[in-house]
Amino acid sequence: MKFSRTLLFVNRFYAPDYFAATSRLLTDLASSLAAAGYDVQVITSRLRYDTTLEPLPQRQQMDGVTVQRVWTTRFGRHALFGRAIDYLTFHLAAFWRLLWLAKAGDLVVVMTDPPLLSLSVWPIIAWRGCHLVIWNQDLFPETAAALLPFPVGSRWLLTVLRHLRNLSWRRARYSVVLGQGMAARLQAEGVAAERVRIIPNWEDGRSIRPQARSENPLLEEWPLAGRFVVGYVGNLGRAHELETLLAAAERLADRPDICFLFVGGGAGLNRLRLWQRQHPQAHLLIQPYQSRARLLSVLGVADVHWFSLLPALEGLIVPSKLYGIAAAGRATLFIGDPQGEIPALLRAGNCGASFAVGDVEAVAEQLRHWADNPALCQQMGKAARQWFMQYQDQSIALQAWQQLIQEMMAEIDGHA
Repeated sequence: MKFSRTLLFVNRFYAPDYFAATSRLLTDLASSLAAAGYDVQVITSRLRYDTTLEPLPQRQQMDGVTVQRVWTTRFGRHALFGRAIDYLTFHLAAFWRLLWLAKAGDLVVVMTDPPLLSLSVWPIIAWRGCHLVIWNQDLFPETAAALLPFPVGSRWLLTVLRHLRNLSWRRARYSVVLGQGMAARLQAEGVAAERVRIIPNWEDGRSIRPQARSENPLLEEWPLAGRFVVGYVGNLGRAHELETLLAAAERLADRPDICFLFVGGGAGLNRLRLWQRQHPQAHLLIQPYQSRARLLSVLGVADVHWFSLLPALEGLIVPSKLYGIAAAGRATLFIGDPQGEIPALLRAGNCGASFAVGDVEAVAEQLRHWADNPALCQQMGKAARQWFMQYQDQSIALQAWQQLIQEMMAEIDGHA
């Protein structure tokens, strides 16, 4: 079936980049919609998440999706000022490209990388007669206000940005959020409940699946054979709380059979390396980002995975690491607000444990208990996989997106 309206997506990253979570998600969604018969175009940058080198082609056809890549600066993620310039140039370049591509009746879906994209595209939406969907991966400027030391005199700017952002939310046909906490935040800012749709992020349960550790080549390569592995895979950013886990690792230095494995990068990597130098007796192994082809083995080499979220960010961000961990059939240890969204999911799936920030002894004791009783971790891992396949698999989320788009088209056609 072919549809008359074009679906235009705007995000800073897209395939072949796979290190950026938004790139993987958007690539999955855009490809599935193209396969369903939609005319799908993506406006993105020429950058890869993991490097500023080798810019990608300006235009490509990928799995039925027309990919339009715009020029931006390439300062990278390591300095806030440089990142801000990269954001600004993408805003400007995406605005001009969308101005040329958008037609009356098109559906424009903007993500939140870079932040506040909905503000840049709104004049085009209004002028061209398009329909806006905002796909919120986090809520800005609240996240920035919680993480960065803004001078007191600059708070007025955050207030202005929040009011403008709220206006774009209210004018959008739909705002998609990742969980109940984010939905409540939007409704508190005046967005009608019927215009907020909860569609969690996902992982592909076909490519990420349980793997017997005995079959994992990384056990010998890294080497981890015979050890209980506590893993972390991905970006360790400013939103994550690291000190509780490191303090627990220090207390477990007398357990050489328990190894802490970090695979990835991010703002917290330097802190992690400094701690490793200061605590040579601790059992910490750091590895760089791995290729997509190795992700199954990377997730499967750990007995349990941990991740965290600063309590101040509850409702502003919903960590998506849980879905890959659960798809791989592994248990989760979460550090953050015990009453938050992730602990509720872990309780529902009976697939992990949650601890408050600073509860070091409890975290260490839980890891000791799991290491001494690995069958408990295996049982939680099986429960995690069952929960994932029932509620969080890629196919479920993509079907929810297709249903939302069909509803929007029916609404638009009904008012035409």
